[in-house]
Formats: sequence, structure tokens, C-alpha cells
Amino acid sequence: MSTHERHNRRKTLIGFVSSKMGDKSVKVTVPYKTPHPLYHKVINRKTVLHVHDEKNEAKIGDKIEVTETRPLSRLKRWRVIRVVEAAVGLDIVAVSEKDVAEAVPTKTTKANATAAAKA
Repeated sequence: MSTHERHNRRKTLIGFVSSKMGDKSVKVTVPYKTPHPLYHKVINRKTVLHVHDEKNEAKIGDKIEVTETRPLSRLKRWRVIRVVEAAVGLDIVAVSEKDVAEAVPTKTTKANATAAAKA
């Protein structure tokens, strides 16, 4: 048996990046549907995988393909193969207190606005 055939036996899954845990690590959510054992209604379920991202190419919201691998850390047993679909319009930026203070009107900002309008 060649090594190529051995690598093809590994599971591959497609899921969505739900968070970036640190350097070269992401959490991937893999949704699936299964019937309820008694009532036979289809139930939405999900599996959360801890995935190794060697190139730091995956971003939150990306659809990626992952494969099984040897244990890389206490929880990581999966590795990123490729980004299937990049997230659209998700620019996650940290919000500072100054940005919030400018966006939310308060008594002092209302007083300053009325004084500026009278002048």
C-alpha cells in the first residue's frame, strides 16, 4: 500500500471558522442534520473542531476544508487544507471607548450640539 492511499483514508470535512483562538489555531463549526430517534424530525446539530492553520489564512466566517491529522496539541486533531469560500463583508475591528462615546449621545454631547447650533 502506498502512502498516497493511506492519506486518502483520512476524513475531510467542510465547515465555517467561528473564532481565531491564537496564532495558527482556529475553531471550525461543522453543521449537520440528523433525524430525531423517536419523532423523526430533522434536527440541526453542529460539531466544533480545533484546527491547525499553518499559514494563518483562515478568517472568521470563511468556509474551509479540514482533514484529520496526528495530535498537534491537547485539542487540535485537524488541519486546514484550503479556504473554499472567503467571508464577504466581515471586517472585524476592535471598538474603543472613544468610538462608542462619539456614537452614543449623552447629556454632555447633546448640550454641546445645542450650543453649537445656537452659535
